[in-house]
Amino acid sequence: MIARIFLILILLIVLPDLFIHKHYLLRRKGYTTLKRVLYWIPAVVMLVSTCLLAAEKNFAPERTEWLFVYLLLLGIIVIPKAIFAICSFVGLVICRILHKRHNWGILLGLVLAFFTVYIVLYGSFIGNRRLTVKQVDLSFQSLPRSFDGYSIALFSDVHVGSFLDDTSFLERVVSTINDLQADAIVFAGDLQNMFPTELDGMQSVLSELKAKDGVFSILGNHDYSTYIKADSTTMALNESLLRSKERSMGWKLLVNEHQVLRRGADSIVIAGMENAGTNPSTRWGDVEKTLAGTDKDCFAIMLQHDPIVWHDMILAQCQAQLTMSGHTHGGQFKLFGWSPVSWKYPEPAGLYWEGDRALYVTTGISGFVPFRFGVTPEIVVITLHSGK
Repeated sequence: MIARIFLILILLIVLPDLFIHKHYLLRRKGYTTLKRVLYWIPAVVMLVSTCLLAAEKNFAPERTEWLFVYLLLLGIIVIPKAIFAICSFVGLVICRILHKRHNWGILLGLVLAFFTVYIVLYGSFIGNRRLTVKQVDLSFQSLPRSFDGYSIALFSDVHVGSFLDDTSFLERVVSTINDLQADAIVFAGDLQNMFPTELDGMQSVLSELKAKDGVFSILGNHDYSTYIKADSTTMALNESLLRSKERSMGWKLLVNEHQVLRRGADSIVIAGMENAGTNPSTRWGDVEKTLAGTDKDCFAIMLQHDPIVWHDMILAQCQAQLTMSGHTHGGQFKLFGWSPVSWKYPEPAGLYWEGDRALYVTTGISGFVPFRFGVTPEIVVITLHSGK
């Protein structure tokens, strides 16, 4: 993870401190050698930490708390300094061009720097522990009458490794879902960060989820072994262990397969594809295999972790009237209604329609990095109705 942006991080740590040191601190009286050493200690610590994390063979260290501490320090020390330095530098350039003496970039930089610290602290300790329940009503002409009013509690992206053995928030999530008394519960993938052992201590909590028709789940991109570097045997064992743990909790894990739900003579299909993203080498989802043996006129609910394939795979290759996804986390950050995730995903979060077929993308419960600002962890209750 850190290795991918190693050079950017080094420049981000060093350049702002060099600018601040040269343009502000060296001009101050009493800026002794001791004070200079003390000023550069945080930068040195961050540089050493960056190098150590970049040397990690896996996507992230198995002890993710060290990564979280690093990212927190990056957010409250390094990034605010960089913002201040950029604003100050731009203000300095403007002053020289316009022959002005007062650099308003300093004030703007200070305001933005402190606001950044607020965002990081709030998102890391408060925003990621809030929880909201959204109620969504959807009507389909093709839905059998016996399933009018059928409710599904959708949640996704738990990333149990990010809870650092603290089950309190996860217990609240499970209790909230159970209290909704939905007909079915659906989990849209990314149960772990990297290792199935993250579930140790969490399985007993997640196994408390109960619904009339059961708990259905699919695999997300983090539920495979693509984030670790190991031999093929170890990777296969890890993936097998995760699936075993998931099923041992009483969940009905759907791996390119489906299950038929019946109400008298009527029925609907809940289908679960393996993860299918933009990378062809990791596109395990198979629409044809997932719906093999189903009637083309049946009402099908497709579970697919990554919503980016809704158009080219699901809409193009099958009749599924409703697709449920996660993966995007809504960007985990939104300011003034905008999130950077919208750059990549045409359907980043919420409800979308294509004709009479719908997609719902939930922002999920957590993330690999336990941070939320402007995007609250959510549980979505989708209630189905017959007719328009």
